[in-house]
Amino acid sequence: MTADVTRFAPSPTGLLHLGHAFAALFAEHAAHASGGRFLLRIEDIDTARARPEFEHAIEEDLAWLGLSWERPVRRQSEHFAAYAAALEALRRRGFVYPCFCTRKEIAAEIAASAAAPQGPDGPLYPGTCRRIDPKERERRLAGGTDHAWRLDTARAASAVGPLTFEESGAVPEAGHVVAQPVMFGDVVLARKDTPASYHLAVVVDDAAQGVTLVTRGLDLLPATHLHRLLQELLGLHVPHYRHHRLITDDAGKRLAKRDQATALRTLRERGVRPEDIRTQLGFTSR
Repeated sequence: MTADVTRFAPSPTGLLHLGHAFAALFAEHAAHASGGRFLLRIEDIDTARARPEFEHAIEEDLAWLGLSWERPVRRQSEHFAAYAAALEALRRRGFVYPCFCTRKEIAAEIAASAAAPQGPDGPLYPGTCRRIDPKERERRLAGGTDHAWRLDTARAASAVGPLTFEESGAVPEAGHVVAQPVMFGDVVLARKDTPASYHLAVVVDDAAQGVTLVTRGLDLLPATHLHRLLQELLGLHVPHYRHHRLITDDAGKRLAKRDQATALRTLRERGVRPEDIRTQLGFTSR
């Protein structure tokens, strides 16, 4: 059996809840079962929402659960240069283009379309700026017009040809999966206020940390199709994937920070023990 390197990668924008606990325990269990390594990564690229107090709380909660991880912890905010280099590599090869559309303009164009294509995250970007004349594009860039950088997904997918990835989760898609990145359309890879999207940063981070097995929630399975394309374009190592079930509330809704899901800190203050959490989530108590 290969010793796997796994990671738990939360964003410090709120307190951890039971869904996070399950994801962390799942990753740690996978690493432990193979005699491998468990890493913690802080995905704080959204500097407007990330808070140091939440990062401290994350480590406190994980330690309370009985988890330990290697140090130093990788923080995305310390690696903007690596993401910029990856974006520049894609730009030099003509796989990204500047998008000058505002969110309002994109929404209006989608609303005006009789049948706007849908992707995993909703309506797809209509490709407006992909069709801009190159001279006009350069004029806007030279003039300092605000813009994002989008992946020309169809062109990139055509350039690299068929791709696959290995999925070992208990899902119908398990096995040798053919990647279909075009389902996402031309996704944003960077904005003025966010130097790299989740999609770009995560593939750079996983490669930099030597992650061999990506464990994460089933809601992120579609994103793997896009990540596989980015890995191929950037010449990065391709890990295996294992997506797991999502923890839901009594109404069957996925737990989320934005919905004020009960925090682990709150449960701890109520007298809940870490072994109670492990048992509730289906992991052997320590």
